[in-house]
Amino acid sequence: MGTLYYGDVATPIEIEDRALAHVKVVIATKLRRGESFTLSWTHGPHQEVGRSTVWLHPSIPLRFVFDESEPALLSRAWIEALANSANSSGGLLLVPEPDHPGD
Repeated sequence: MGTLYYGDVATPIEIEDRALAHVKVVIATKLRRGESFTLSWTHGPHQEVGRSTVWLHPSIPLRFVFDESEPALLSRAWIEALANSANSSGGLLLVPEPDHPGD
């Protein structure tokens, strides 16, 4: 399970390593462009039922921590699906990996 630390929030955001690797690419791309946006996800099985959203801004510290020492192989289709959501008015939604991973 990977961890996303955002700002000075006391509770880090836990996201499965493979998903976090894909989210990182999309977040880094948008922040590099100076774009602010939201990130939304459904709470995991060991968390309180519900969903959360954070506002991501280039000036707020962000750190990605992965449990796996080797980087995940990235799926172009998943990155595109995440990027499309990030560019929408609803912001970046942690959507499941498409069945046809592609490259």
